[in-house]
This record gives sequence, structure tokens and C-alpha cells, in this order.
Amino acid sequence: MARGWESKSIEQQQAEITDVSAPKRERLTPQQVAARRQKEGLLLDRKRVLQQLQAAQNPNHRQVLEDALADLDSRLAHLG
Repeated sequence: MARGWESKSIEQQQAEITDVSAPKRERLTPQQVAARRQKEGLLLDRKRVLQQLQAAQNPNHRQVLEDALADLDSRLAHLG
């Protein structure tokens, strides 16, 4: 019996800490959500292209990757 009471107390304390320390999230519009997802996708693509560029040996392949990187940077700049 005492163990169950102790567990509830700990759960309540943890819930209170989470409520107090958790930052309040602002609500985003659907357009903001879409823009954020697009930016995250472009950043992931950029990271992948950079990794491939570091490993690329063929000059033609390197040029294609550099062009792709420039395009991604341009698209990210337009998103803000």
C-alpha cells in the first residue's frame, strides 16, 4: 500500500515539473508548418549532398553535386 502511494507522489511531482519547465509552443498556421517542413527537407538534402561531395572522386560528379548544393543554398535563401 505504501509503495503505491509513493509511486503516485513521484508521478505527480514529475508531472508538475514537466508542466512548469516545458516551454509553451506557439500555434503555427498551416502555411508556417509547410514552410518549416520544406526548410527542414532542404537542410537534410543539403547535408546529404555535402556528404556525397566529400566522398566524390569523379570531377563530373563533383560538379553536379556542387551545382545541386548551389541550388539548395539558393532555395534556402529564398525561404528566409
